[in-house]
Amino acid sequence: MARVTVEDCIDKVDNRFELVLLASHRARQISQGAAITIDRDNDKNPVVALREIADETLSPDDLKEDLIHSLQKHVEIDEPEPDPAALIAAGGVSVAADAEDDDAPEAITFDQMSEEDLLAGIEGLVPPEKSDDY
Repeated sequence: MARVTVEDCIDKVDNRFELVLLASHRARQISQGAAITIDRDNDKNPVVALREIADETLSPDDLKEDLIHSLQKHVEIDEPEPDPAALIAAGGVSVAADAEDDDAPEAITFDQMSEEDLLAGIEGLVPPEKSDDY
């Protein structure tokens, strides 16, 4: 293949914008030393990238996934959260632990407030003064 055109690649990648993104990403990979999957034939990296896409030596889906991964700033790793029922059954969570036991985790206590106390507290609140800044 002497020349690569968009028409050679458009049946592999439907969207022309996406084709440009994938080919440019692959050309950058080649510039950074990634192994090419076709003969170079004295072509520059963007042409080699387009030829790889046209010849289907690289999967466009794999290139897209790699492009997305390279653009991510924070990669979130899905770690399974512990099952709360299993923690309680194993004794891992203690809400009412004895405060005298030094080896026991620190007890979690919650203040209890009645509805009347809450309403009385809300009624006692004073709205903030208005200022010229807002």
